[in-house]
Amino acid sequence: MPLVYSLIESPSHPDFSRLYRQLGYEHVCLTSARKAMSELKKRPPDVVVAEFFYGYGNNYAGVNVSNLDVFLHSLRKYAPDAKVIVLVSKAELPHVDKLRELFDIRVVLPHPVKEALLAQALGEPN
Repeated sequence: MPLVYSLIESPSHPDFSRLYRQLGYEHVCLTSARKAMSELKKRPPDVVVAEFFYGYGNNYAGVNVSNLDVFLHSLRKYAPDAKVIVLVSKAELPHVDKLRELFDIRVVLPHPVKEALLAQALGEPN
């Protein structure tokens, strides 16, 4: 059964666990990038659904674009073929392209994320 990570770092991340099950994915919910990186080493995902937060100022050590950089670097090593779907607030949307320049982001979905759009982005399990 293909594995999807939900990297949930804010209350605005919708709960799509029912959708993941419906589409035939095993679902792992992770509440921080650090926990996700730990899980990566044990069970690499086929899909990652994560929220994007732009790194204004030095929020992310000044060298990273967002909350996802470190995790996405690790993803390249442990699950290079994983499909990445990024959820983003409309206010943060202009900054997502900076992340896309660095990483292969399959789909960007602005909030409020509709279940049908996520289902389309997930497609059929690999």
